[in-house]
Amino acid sequence: MEYTNGNFTFIETDIKDVYIIEPKKYGDNRGYFMETYKESDFNSAGLNYNFVQDNQSKSKKGVLRGLHFQKKYPQAKLVRCIDGEVFDVCVDLRKDSLTYGKWVGVILSAEKGNMFMIPKGFAHGFLVLSETATFCYKCDELYHPEDEGGIMWNDPQINITWPEVSEIILSEKDKKHLTLKELNIKFDC
Repeated sequence: MEYTNGNFTFIETDIKDVYIIEPKKYGDNRGYFMETYKESDFNSAGLNYNFVQDNQSKSKKGVLRGLHFQKKYPQAKLVRCIDGEVFDVCVDLRKDSLTYGKWVGVILSAEKGNMFMIPKGFAHGFLVLSETATFCYKCDELYHPEDEGGIMWNDPQINITWPEVSEIILSEKDKKHLTLKELNIKFDC
């Protein structure tokens, strides 16, 4: 199901509370303008978040960041790609969810301007598909480095269908993540 509210179209995914959001672009021969967040429109759509931190990263093709979460201070995230293209994924880790351990993904691109709303209780990651990509996200909880956790990006139980790239590039930290079964993490969100 999808619906438009203000300058945003909110598209429900197969996982409850996870949305793909498409902003309306106003363009002419000079370029374009779009709103990337408007609290009243998001609240009217039932997405009531108090964002407290914005983050940005730049990565080259094949970089896979994730699948990340915070253990004691889970974060809801509104993510988008402002340069290039990424495949963005979230995995449901909510204890009482009917879709626990399931994933949903979307290609986010600067050209399209689309966004992904990921509530608390999810692991999150993305794979860069373009030569480089600049990725931005709003969080409703501060980042706590001592609280971070992660799940193996290619966990066979989760079975994410990642797009083909010539090489997957992981950080040393991301190479050491365990499987969901080994972690047995479940959030009360």
